[in-house]
Amino acid sequence: METILLDDFIDEGIIREKSFREKINNMDFNKFANQKVIIKGCAGVTVPTWAYLIIVAQLAQVADKIYFGEPRYAVKIFNRNK
Repeated sequence: METILLDDFIDEGIIREKSFREKINNMDFNKFANQKVIIKGCAGVTVPTWAYLIIVAQLAQVADKIYFGEPRYAVKIFNRNK
């Protein structure tokens, strides 16, 4: 299972939309093709809803399954029907 840490998108202590979108646009989502992907949130900062929407919209184009949370208690938020 591949992991995306939202901590990697923190800019000066918060998640800023402009820098978040730039980082998303520069990511190679092909490495997540046909993979199970888990998105782990930040413990230290509040993650805006739009951040999840943006990243899931990109991942859903390539990933097989997308989960949110900690691996033991992950919530499935996307499943590609084959």
